[in-house]
Amino acid sequence: MSTTEQIEAQEPSGPPTLPARAVMDASFKLIDDHASRIFTWNYDRERDQLVTLYNKAMASQWNSVTELDWSIDVDPEREIDHDTPAMRLAREVARVPGSPIASWKDKEFTQLGIEMLKGNLSQFMHGEQGAMMVAAKIVETVPWIDAKYYAATQTMDEARHTEVFAKYLHTKLGEAYPMSPFLEEQITVLLEDPRWDIAYLGMQIVIESLALAAFGDMLRRTQEPLLKKLLRYVMADEARHVAFGILSLGEHYKELSGPELKDRQEFLCENTLRNKSRAATPEVWERMGVSFEAVVPCIIDAAQRTGTSPVASFQRGFFAKLVPNVRKLGLLDANDGYLREQWGKAGLLEFEFAEDTASDFEAYDAVAQDRAAAS
Repeated sequence: MSTTEQIEAQEPSGPPTLPARAVMDASFKLIDDHASRIFTWNYDRERDQLVTLYNKAMASQWNSVTELDWSIDVDPEREIDHDTPAMRLAREVARVPGSPIASWKDKEFTQLGIEMLKGNLSQFMHGEQGAMMVAAKIVETVPWIDAKYYAATQTMDEARHTEVFAKYLHTKLGEAYPMSPFLEEQITVLLEDPRWDIAYLGMQIVIESLALAAFGDMLRRTQEPLLKKLLRYVMADEARHVAFGILSLGEHYKELSGPELKDRQEFLCENTLRNKSRAATPEVWERMGVSFEAVVPCIIDAAQRTGTSPVASFQRGFFAKLVPNVRKLGLLDANDGYLREQWGKAGLLEFEFAEDTASDFEAYDAVAQDRAAAS
């Protein structure tokens, strides 16, 4: 057989066979965003604050390969703090009569701590990929060139964040967890909505404020040097992203009608309630060999009996950022104070006059701080 005949014999006779749908669904997700792309011909730099923020973003880019020391050895067991609210609550759960973890010893509680850390970092990783996709959508859909420029730098930031969380999980801790269905739904809604400002509101204001609180909570608790520096650098970027949202939406919302603003207020009400639901971690318990349905009543019992909430400090951190940022946008008092009334019932107005992120984002810039210290 000639060489040509051998090649022809190896070539498929028909079109390639696609993988089974279950295989594709496990590998990727298709989302239709329904949004029009905007090509602008106005290249004038007309928004001074966005120009300043863009210049800051360019100067504060960091290299995940050269500026993080990946040679640091990480012992997951050594990094678990057994005195966190979540770990104290887990031990109380074991004391509840009939608890499915009544027989657990220190070994199991330490492993639970490791799985919780992996679970949190996994959601950070998935959330950062979602942020990368939303930022890319903003590049395509926002009408102002200054906003397109900045959103492009954010897309690069989010790619770097996704990369470092994935690398930390895969090289230091082990197998990652799937994306939380609550987080997946939240980001899918932003990608599918045709309105460019909803992508901003949901990502830059809600999810990025959430991320700052979550990263800050982990940063305060960890002593592991690689993770500590990684979180400091990611937070420096995220604070700029929130400031970007405040500056852009503050201008846009001055032009919207009452009904349009009401729709944004309803969006915020729904998303703040949904964020409270995200505290559940069924996949962590399942990986520990414990039925989530069986352990939930014991968790509720232990939490009520001890007055312990594993997410209280995180939630306070989230709303301490979200509420003043939303106030800065004018959404608290639009439509006769509709959102003020709703959040007031939930006890969130105590955070109204905390410093907004557009005012304090430079305080987070660990990249600039480290470079100044090294010079």
